[in-house]
Amino acid sequence: MRLVLTLFDTASRSLSYFLGTLVIVLAIAAAASALEFREIAQWGLQGMGVTFLLLYGTLVLTALFCWTRLSQIRDDPANQKVWLEGGLHAANGVATLGLTYTLLGISLGIGSMAEHGVTPETVQSVIRELTKHFSLAFLTTVIGLPSSAALRALLLVTGVRLEADQANSIDTPQGDVS
Repeated sequence: MRLVLTLFDTASRSLSYFLGTLVIVLAIAAAASALEFREIAQWGLQGMGVTFLLLYGTLVLTALFCWTRLSQIRDDPANQKVWLEGGLHAANGVATLGLTYTLLGISLGIGSMAEHGVTPETVQSVIRELTKHFSLAFLTTVIGLPSSAALRALLLVTGVRLEADQANSIDTPQGDVS
């Protein structure tokens, strides 16, 4: 029962970090673009799609869960490595997802050009379809790669900090306060 409560606490904290970061990013986007939240959300859904956002959110939440768990287990180096590795794989999954959707967007764009014959009458609709798919391609890269790098940095810096704390606690005798 204690493990279930601990995991629930970790999930709750991870969700809080995720939602807090999302609110900050949306506030910055709203301030920088003068768009309302609704317009930003609509733009994100249209530009990246529901499936990308769901997969992206799941991977980011997984990485944050592993990071939170890693931070909570201070005296168990073996489990720290497991949570660090799990978090790094999730963070790498974010980059892979972004690049996969980039290739998907480019492929869909090229496919839409092949579907419609390009004539003077159809050139505007073909270009519109092409830019829609290329928008997906580049937005997913712009979102996926930096957030993946940030998650990896967060996990690795925390892992190194915990290793240093453990090394310091081994080097310092229990009675020595200096």
